[in-house]
Amino acid sequence: MSSRKTAAKIGLSTASVYPESTASCFELAARLGYDGVELMVGIDPLSTQIDAVQRLVDYHQLPVIAIHAPCLLITQRVWGTDPWEKLERSAEAAKDLGADVVVVHPPFRWQRDYARGFVEGIARLEAETGVIFAVENMYPWRAPGKGLQAYAPSWDPTEQTYAHTTLDLSHSSTAEQDCVELAATMGRTLKHIHLTDGTGSAKDEHLVPGRGTQRAADLLNGLANNDFRGHIIIEINTRRCSSRSEREIDLIESLEFTRKHFVRTADAVSRRSAFAVTSDGEVSELTP
Repeated sequence: MSSRKTAAKIGLSTASVYPESTASCFELAARLGYDGVELMVGIDPLSTQIDAVQRLVDYHQLPVIAIHAPCLLITQRVWGTDPWEKLERSAEAAKDLGADVVVVHPPFRWQRDYARGFVEGIARLEAETGVIFAVENMYPWRAPGKGLQAYAPSWDPTEQTYAHTTLDLSHSSTAEQDCVELAATMGRTLKHIHLTDGTGSAKDEHLVPGRGTQRAADLLNGLANNDFRGHIIIEINTRRCSSRSEREIDLIESLEFTRKHFVRTADAVSRRSAFAVTSDGEVSELTP
């Protein structure tokens, strides 16, 4: 039986090149061999200008495969202050750019009206726009002696009835969850991966996958075996890189890690080299 490849795409988040620009992300992603880009709206002013992003798509011949809505603390005023308007504009941007997923965080607890109707509102937006809204797992904010519940209705999307979810491995690490178990709980709702890593620190680390304690390799292998057809997005923190070349090394390592482990077990076994041993004990590799 011949092996078959899954249809999942491996993309690069524009957040992974910060403090470099959205334009730099497209250039790096295209040159290093990524399949596409996830546009984090708001970190770079250009990311809010969809016409300008489309020109980058055309120039580099690299698609935007997902939009990350401006729902971070630092992007609270991007595209206005109405959270529903932000999501509607994110869906419009996704359709304009040909992306099929909008990644969204659950509301902050102090956004009471927004949080109160969030689950139903996400379902309504999906029905009205035809765009997938994949709600991302977050984590309790840790303080001495207790965890602060900063998100509502919950930081854990598996506690709600979302049709689609995003799994971020740095967030599962900070929440002290196992990414493989969380993926199993998400089940068929899991449509989007933020591939990264963490060591269980209270800080949201976003390490290169494989440099932390999350079971990133096992997760990728399991996704491949289950014919995962969503997007796998590298979302790492390279802010401490001292040079462009050091940043490139992290991005290359992340991509190679993903390609190495996002493979079905049967296919990995079939690709193993065969060896022969002579009567003198010499070992040689057999070419197919």
